Amino acid sequence: MNIKTKNMSDAEVSCTNCEACCCRLEVRIISDTGVPDRYVEIDQRGGSRMLRLSDGWCAALDRNTAKCTIYQQRPWVCREFAMGSHECINERSAHL
Repeated sequence: MNIKTKNMSDAEVSCTNCEACCCRLEVRIISDTGVPDRYVEIDQRGGSRMLRLSDGWCAALDRNTAKCTIYQQRPWVCREFAMGSHECINERSAHL
């Protein structure tokens, strides 16, 4: 993944400069949105979550474009995570 180090304010975050930092978060699957089974893992308690690869990034992330390969079937938590939100800015600050 091509990660650029920048300081960005909330207003500057857009689809063209998103670094997909939220794709490093643990994502629990709490409702059926059609996430393909190959991107789901079962945790020790039997809960479903998005599979992350050994480097910590979500398995559904396209590493070349920093876009979700299952965007239409992404989990609800991903749908609710707002670009430019406080949480987004915090993740960007932590990883860029």
